Amino acid sequence: MVDAPATAAAAVAVVLFGTALVAMTGREFQVAGFCFLSAALVIYVRERFLVD
Repeated sequence: MVDAPATAAAAVAVVLFGTALVAMTGREFQVAGFCFLSAALVIYVRERFLVD
């Protein structure tokens, strides 16, 4: 079966990475850095608490 919270966390991480890349092309480096950091934290939480 699909683990919905883990899948949702992965989707959030992908969106954050995409947002960071778009922000970098617009030279918004603080926003990009925040998005990369947030994506890393989401991945950590997903792997630590949501995946069996």
